[in-house]
Amino acid sequence: MDEAEAGFPAYRAARCTSVAELDGAVTGCRACPRLVAWREEVAVVRRAAFRDEEYWARPVPGFGPADASLAVMGLAPAAHGGNRTGRMFTGDDAGDFLFAALYAAGLASQPTATGRGDGLELYGVRITAPVHCAPPENRPTPAERDTCRPWLAAELALLAPGLRAVVVLGAFGWQALWPVLAAAGWRLPRPRPAFRHGGLVTLPGGGGRGPLHVLGCYHPSRRNTFTGRLTAPMLTEVLERGARLARGTG
Repeated sequence: MDEAEAGFPAYRAARCTSVAELDGAVTGCRACPRLVAWREEVAVVRRAAFRDEEYWARPVPGFGPADASLAVMGLAPAAHGGNRTGRMFTGDDAGDFLFAALYAAGLASQPTATGRGDGLELYGVRITAPVHCAPPENRPTPAERDTCRPWLAAELALLAPGLRAVVVLGAFGWQALWPVLAAAGWRLPRPRPAFRHGGLVTLPGGGGRGPLHVLGCYHPSRRNTFTGRLTAPMLTEVLERGARLARGTG
């Protein structure tokens, strides 16, 4: 990796003036050699079920309206999900679980997500992640998380005028979010709150911005949903609560 690639996220993300520009810029990032190699390898060594499909095999941008008042933050795209379809949480079991809950909460136009041309729309909610490339074994390294951080920071900054709540899916995203919020000037509680399902932390507003509500939720991974640790009603309940808080009615 040369110096230009290493510095690309920090240089490019901060200069984006719109969510659409950011979404375009992130897809050209090659700053993490391990992630670049993996996302491109799985696009060649495909699963049998997808052997005739062309994989996206690039960083996956956020998905949802640029004026969303609620954000949902996961971990990273799945190798044969978002890395294949080019859209967050689309084309895998976790996405099926999430979009069904978003639909039940009135935040999505349909309960299924199969690809970028499936007609799905999100209402007042944007889905993003602290890492935009599919990592081996769904485990980004701390260095990869930190390298990708400028994209998340820029996205939240562009959403900031209307953003009122964030639902964080899993402990990895929960830990990744706090440094971004601190750098953006939010006053964080001390010690930083531990992740728990159903947890709520409200950061006080100031400087012309209102409070920000941060909610924790188990990630809809197969390990959590197949064991019953996270059920559909549990996820829908957190999303509905986040939507109410985002609207100022919660």
